[in-house]
Amino acid sequence: MAQSFDVVVIGGGPGGYVAAIRASQLGFKTACVEAKHLGGICLNWGCIPTKSLLRNAEIWETVQHAEDYGLKFDNVSFDFSKIIARSRGIADRMSKGVAFLFKKYNVTHIDAYGKLLAKNRVGTFDRDGGKLDEIEAKHIIVATGARPRSIPGIEIDRQKVISYFEAMSLENRPESLIVLGAGAIGVEFAYFYNALGTNVTIVEMLDHILPIEDEDVSKELERSFRKKKIGMKTKTRVQSIEKTDSGVRVTVATEKGEEVLEGDMALMAVGVQGNVENIGLEELGITLDRGYIKVDEYYRTNVEGVYAIGDVVGPPWLAHVASAEGITCVEAIAGKEPVPVNYENIPGCTYCQPQVASVGLTEKKAKELGYEVKIGKFPFTASGKAVASGHPEGFVKMIYDAKYGELLGTHIIGSEATELIAEAALGRTLETTEHEMIKTVHAHPTLSEALMEATAAAYGESVNF
Repeated sequence: MAQSFDVVVIGGGPGGYVAAIRASQLGFKTACVEAKHLGGICLNWGCIPTKSLLRNAEIWETVQHAEDYGLKFDNVSFDFSKIIARSRGIADRMSKGVAFLFKKYNVTHIDAYGKLLAKNRVGTFDRDGGKLDEIEAKHIIVATGARPRSIPGIEIDRQKVISYFEAMSLENRPESLIVLGAGAIGVEFAYFYNALGTNVTIVEMLDHILPIEDEDVSKELERSFRKKKIGMKTKTRVQSIEKTDSGVRVTVATEKGEEVLEGDMALMAVGVQGNVENIGLEELGITLDRGYIKVDEYYRTNVEGVYAIGDVVGPPWLAHVASAEGITCVEAIAGKEPVPVNYENIPGCTYCQPQVASVGLTEKKAKELGYEVKIGKFPFTASGKAVASGHPEGFVKMIYDAKYGELLGTHIIGSEATELIAEAALGRTLETTEHEMIKTVHAHPTLSEALMEATAAAYGESVNF
């Protein structure tokens, strides 16, 4: 007789495992089908291990400037293999943490690959496709995530043309690296390898690196990267990649004509695509939209009892979005009528140095939507805490609706931008105004003062800049 559950989640990433735990907390008998690694890409190959690598890069950069702090080191070096090993160890630890949480909250982990067999039945399979069992479920949540996408006609061979999987587990540091795509993944790896001495060139089709960020922020990051000797070719399209005995030869089309770039490796960082194949979607007639599962605001598909969350339902491809979707989904199943996820208030973070973080509208988008705006910028060169910490680079940019004083967007580039952005996200959730931001007393000296100072600058009230 098949096992029976109230909720079965297919996929154990930051959407799937969170959904499973929340479902169990709400009284549902719950199972999570995950064969590769609990925690998914985020804990094992994305968010967490990359932050370990980036922290190593930050420390190494600091050591290179030790004399600025009155410190001296002799014969300092790094062991690339140990940097990678530390990252992998942290990933393993975090994955085991999810296993602990499953035991704590009584979630059954089924170590297998899951496939929809019917609207209330999931099949489990081994790595070779052999069928193991069938599971009955009142509710099935598909959380199968996404995988790296490649430029059409170019194969990721995982040796010379690599994805982020290989980029964070190489045995040896490449002498030169061509990064294809300047979104968060491409920019973070460009920073990491450059900090450790690799000759890095970024190729981006659009006008700026981090093209979805506010233009002022993108330009500031470009200035910072130029100082670090990171090559950047924007408004540049990849035409072909040829593998050679020594590495790769990338042919690109620039505004000035065709150019050939050579390097040891090329890192493909042009986005992701949903894992929608071979999980039974076609057999059940589940609707797809541009390669992603189509869902409503509570993540219901067109088939009753089947839901989908996370990267497999489309952008934004962010771990915190997947987790929020998972919680909203199971709370709706439980009849709690949760407030739908507000996709207009999702913080985005890039963990290079200086870090980049944003929430809400860019200046360009706000004006396109017809807002009359008030904009304030506060540079970290005017922040005592930033200067004392040795990180005066960057600024905070606050965008307000001139009519009502509503906070429309916040854009930060600086050493702790990814930590600072939470205040702005909370402010937007609470529909804060410029008056409330200015009149909220911020501790001194802190980096967070910069949000208040930038707001004051927008209204001609800044006393520190």
